[in-house]
Amino acid sequence: MEELLDPALGQVRVFLMHDDNKPRKLKYNLGHARLLTFGGAYSNHIRAVAEAGQRHGIDTIGVIRGEEHLPLNPTIAHAVACGMTITYLDRASYRLKHTEEVRARLRERWGQDVVILPEGGSNAEAVRGCAELPAEITADYDVVACPVGTGGTLAGISAGLPEGKRALGFAVLKGAGFLAGEVERLQREAYGRVWSNWELNLDYHFGGYARSTPALERFIAKFRVEGIYVAKMLYGLLDLARQGAFAPGTRIVAVITGRPAERATSASQPRPAHREEPRQPDHDDGQGQREHHPHQSSTSHS
Repeated sequence: MEELLDPALGQVRVFLMHDDNKPRKLKYNLGHARLLTFGGAYSNHIRAVAEAGQRHGIDTIGVIRGEEHLPLNPTIAHAVACGMTITYLDRASYRLKHTEEVRARLRERWGQDVVILPEGGSNAEAVRGCAELPAEITADYDVVACPVGTGGTLAGISAGLPEGKRALGFAVLKGAGFLAGEVERLQREAYGRVWSNWELNLDYHFGGYARSTPALERFIAKFRVEGIYVAKMLYGLLDLARQGAFAPGTRIVAVITGRPAERATSASQPRPAHREEPRQPDHDDGQGQREHHPHQSSTSHS
């Protein structure tokens, strides 16, 4: 692991562990004939599920929030090329996707055998996959830090930590206090208990999901890191170290989520902080609009 070097850290040491958490979340969710999941138009989760479906011969359906835009963006085009069927839901419908009524409609439409994964892929199986991460850390450490979008990675890391170690998550959403309850729920569903060795920091969202500020943009440019998740975590770590939040000599492993290509291309994607902040992850009613099927052109619909 490489070490992050900056005078702001003082006697605190931060080591960078590059780890694509999407395969971890999917590891124990595979083995089904059909998977349906949800995401935004640039969702890395949608991309990961489509790729997993192609590798393992699984039919995949991606329910995308919002309206169709042509030509397809690279994320959706890649998912279609991998064999995923894409369908779109207006935002009002999408907010209802958590209800049992909607799940019944989805199964009626896509088949009773379809397995429904939540947006972001965080469920009990994902927690078990992420719990394997601490055992792969090769350096001595006291704290494992990670960015938090849905809570699954933090829930799993916490569950997999050896005695005496701590997990620290940095929420990338504004108003993300609800995520603490999500972490507890996910741990309880996966293991029947909740750990007390984790903390969720809410102070470094920079205006909300995919939002940014001039200070964060300068940080992204300086360290050349992905801007939606990773930069917020690293900025938070340096700022907390500067404030003396960590004891001298503390060794922190910062989990750099996503693949190298995403880290290289995503730095310029965060949006200005003044735009409207989305609330908790939306939900859908199963009433799809247009669809893209595998191997069809981007202008074909069913």
